[in-house]
Amino acid sequence: MLRTALRNLLAHKTRLLMTALAVLLGTAFVSGTLVFSDSVGSAFRNKMTKSLDDVAVSVTPGPRSAKGHAGALDDRLAERIRALPGVASVRPSVDGTVTVADRKGNPAGTEWGSAGANYVPGKDGKDSRYPLVQGRGPAADGEIVLDVRTAGKTGAKVGDTVRLAVDGPVMTKKLVGTVRTDDPRVGAGGSLALFDTPTARKLFGKPGEFTELVVAATPGTDQKALTGAVRGILPDGAEAQSGADLAAAQSTMIDHQTKSIRTTFLVFAGISLFVGVFIIANTFTMLVSQRSREIALLRAVGASRRQVVRSVLIEAGLLGLAASAAGFVLGLGIAAGLRPALNATGASLPDGPLVIAPTAVLSSLAVGVLVTVLAAWLPSRRAARIAPVEALAAVDQAPAARGLVVRNTIGGVLTALGVAVMLYVTGYKDTSGVGLAMTGSVLTLTGVIVLAPLLSRPFVLLAGKAGVRLFGVDGKLARENALRNPRRTAATASALMIGLTLITGLTVGAVSAGHGMDKLGRQDLTADYKVSSTGFHGLSPEVAKTLAAQPGVAAAVPLRTVGFERDGAPALALGTRPGAVGEVTGVRMVSGSLSDVRGTGSVAVAEPYAKLKGIRPGDRLPMDFHDGKKAAPRVVAVYADNDVLADVLADPALLDPHMEKVADDQVLVKAAPGRAAGLSEKIKESLGRNPAVKVESQEDMRRAAAGNIDSVLYLMYGLLGMAVVIAVIGVVNTLAMSVFERTREIGMLRAIGLARTGVKRMVRLESVMIAMFGAVLGVGVGIFLAWSAGHMLRSSFPQYELVLPWGRLALFLLIAPVVGVLAALWPARRAARLNMLEAIGAQ
Repeated sequence: MLRTALRNLLAHKTRLLMTALAVLLGTAFVSGTLVFSDSVGSAFRNKMTKSLDDVAVSVTPGPRSAKGHAGALDDRLAERIRALPGVASVRPSVDGTVTVADRKGNPAGTEWGSAGANYVPGKDGKDSRYPLVQGRGPAADGEIVLDVRTAGKTGAKVGDTVRLAVDGPVMTKKLVGTVRTDDPRVGAGGSLALFDTPTARKLFGKPGEFTELVVAATPGTDQKALTGAVRGILPDGAEAQSGADLAAAQSTMIDHQTKSIRTTFLVFAGISLFVGVFIIANTFTMLVSQRSREIALLRAVGASRRQVVRSVLIEAGLLGLAASAAGFVLGLGIAAGLRPALNATGASLPDGPLVIAPTAVLSSLAVGVLVTVLAAWLPSRRAARIAPVEALAAVDQAPAARGLVVRNTIGGVLTALGVAVMLYVTGYKDTSGVGLAMTGSVLTLTGVIVLAPLLSRPFVLLAGKAGVRLFGVDGKLARENALRNPRRTAATASALMIGLTLITGLTVGAVSAGHGMDKLGRQDLTADYKVSSTGFHGLSPEVAKTLAAQPGVAAAVPLRTVGFERDGAPALALGTRPGAVGEVTGVRMVSGSLSDVRGTGSVAVAEPYAKLKGIRPGDRLPMDFHDGKKAAPRVVAVYADNDVLADVLADPALLDPHMEKVADDQVLVKAAPGRAAGLSEKIKESLGRNPAVKVESQEDMRRAAAGNIDSVLYLMYGLLGMAVVIAVIGVVNTLAMSVFERTREIGMLRAIGLARTGVKRMVRLESVMIAMFGAVLGVGVGIFLAWSAGHMLRSSFPQYELVLPWGRLALFLLIAPVVGVLAALWPARRAARLNMLEAIGAQ
C-alpha cells in the first residue's frame, strides 16, 4: 500500500499541484510568523545586551512615595557610590523630550521618539555611549550635538544653527558635533539631541538632579553584592537594580511584546490553513471518486478498508510534507519582508539577522502535514466504505440523500444556535460579552458552511436563469455542472466565503466606528482648533495667554488634568476656566451651572461618574491627590458625559498646587465669526513656529482618527488576503479536476457541435457562479456578525451606530465574478484544447 500511495502521488502530481500550493501558502504564513517573532525578539535582546554591557547597577528615583516625592539623585549621591568598593565608574544621566525642527520647521522625529539627554565626556573628552562622527561634544549652554540621522533631517552641518523646543519657546543652539546611537527609537524615526549636563538639567527641569545613575563594576565584582551595597546608601524612594535583573525584566517585556505579535499573525495563519482544509478535502474527494474503480480492484484482491484509508493518508502526508518544506522556505522571505513593512507603519522594530529556531522548522512541517492528513481523512473513510461491486458499477455517484439530510439537519441546528447567541449578544451594552460573541460567530459561520450545499441549489438555479438568458446553452450547461455535486460546489465557495465574511465584518465595524468618532467630534468639540504638545511635557500656560490675544481668536481655553483617588478608585480632574468651557465644547448641563465652579471650594462632575459614585449636587467630593494631600470640594453642578471633559471639572486654583509642574495638556481655540479660515497659520506664527507645538483643525483630527482606523483595516486586509488567495486557488483546483473528471462528457459535447469558445464559456460561468455564491454568503454573514457584535460598544461608545459602506460592499461583490473569470482561465483553456476523439475514449 505504501508503493501504491507513492505511485498515486507521482501519477497525479499535476492534479495535486494546486492543493500543494494551498498548503505551501498556509505553512509559509506560519513559518514566517514564527521566524519573524524569534528574529525580532533576538534583535531586541541584542540591542538590550549591548546597551547594558557596562551596567552593573542602575539607580533610579523610583515611583512617587506616599509623601509625593521620589529619592533625589544628585552629585553628592554619585560621589558616595563612586567611593564604594568594586565601582569602576558612575555615569550620571539626565534625559527628557526635545523636539528638533527639520528643514520645513516640523518635528524631525516622531512624537514618542524625540529624545534628549546629557553628553558625559570621559577622560578623553568623549562619551563612549555616543561615538562621535564629526566635531566634538557639547560644552556650553548654547551648544548641541545631534545623531547623524537627525542632523540629516535638519539639513544642518557642524557650525550651523539648530532650532528646537522643550516645553517653552523656540530655542536656537549651535551644532558642534554629530554622533551615532543604537537607540531603537531613533532607528524607528525618532530624533536625539545631546547637551552638556548643566544645560540638560535646566532644560528637563532637574536642577541639581539626575534621572539615572549607571554604575559600572571593576572586573571580578559580584553584581548582586554591589547592588546590595548601593541600596544601603540610597535615600528614601530611590531604587537600585542590578544589570542582570534589569536585563531579565527587559527580556520578559520583550517576550510579552513578541508573543502578542506572534499570536496575532498566527490567528490569521490559522484562518488561511482552515480555508486550505476545504481545498485539500475537495481534492482528495475528487481523486478518490476518480480512482473508485482502482480502489474497488484493490478491495477485490484483498485490500482491507484500513489499508485503503492508510494509502490515502500516506499520500496526503507526503504531499503535506513536501508542500510544508517549500512553504517554510517561502516563510523565510515573508519573515524578512515583515520587518520593513511594519516599520513603515510606525513600528519600532530593530534590525537584525533572521533567527531560524528548530521549533519553528518542526512546528511548520508538523502543522502542514497534520492539516493535510486531517483534511484527507474523511474522503479516505468515504472511499473505504464503498463496496467493491458498487464502485465498479459507477465511477461518479451523487451524494447519498440520507447524508445530505443529516448534514442539513446539523447545519440548521448550528446556524440557529449561532444566530440565537448573536441575537442574545445584542442585549449587551458593554464588552463583557466578547467571549460569547466570538462563540456565536464561530457557530454561525460553521452552520452556514455545513448548510452551504442546501443553500447553493436555489442560488445556482437563480444565477443559472440569468446565465441561460444571456448565454443560452453554455449558461444551462454551467448551471447543471454547478448543481451536479452540491457538496463540491459548497466546499469551493465556502473557502471564499470565510475570507469575505471576515473582511466584510471588519470593514463594517471599522467604518461604523469611524462614523461614530466623527459624530463624537462634531458633538462634543465645538472649538475650531486644538493646540497641543508634540511630546509629553505639556504646554506652558503662556501659550493660552498668547493665543487669547491673537486677532481672530474668540476664545482660547486651556485644559490641564490631574489624577486623584476616591475610596481607592482612580479618576481624572480637568482644570480650566469653567465659565469658558461652553465656548469650545458642546457641554450639556444636567443640574447646576459651570459658572458656579469657582476657586478651591467647588467642582462639577460628569453624570456617569456621579451615578457610579452616588454623588448629588451639594455633596462633598473627597479627593486624595498623588502628592499625598487631600481636598473635599462641594459638588455644585453635574454635566452630561462629554468626550472632551473628564470625570471632574475644577478651577485651576484647586489643581495647580498638586502638579509637579504646571502645564496645559491642550488649548482649545474658538475662532471669531468668519475668521476660522487661515487661522492655523496665524496661530503657528504667533507661537514662533515652535516644532514642539501641534495645531490641528477639526478636520485634521477627524482625518487622523480615520487614518488610524484605515491603517489597521488595510493591515487586516493584507493578512486576510492570504486566505482569499488560497480560496481562489481552490476554485482553480476544483475546476481543473472537474474538467479532468468530465473529459468524456466534454468530448461528447464537442462531437455534437459545442465550439471551443462554448466550452470555455461553460467553465467560466460555472466558476463565476461558485465565486458569486461564496461572495454573497460571505458579505451577508459578515454584515450580520458586525451588526450583532457592534451593540457591545454602545455603553463606552454611545455614538457608535451601524453604517453599511455600500461602495465597498458592492466592490466585494463585483470582485467575485472577476475572481471567477480569472480562476477559470487555465481550466477553461485546458478543457477547450481537449482532443475530441481522445476525450470520448477516455475512461
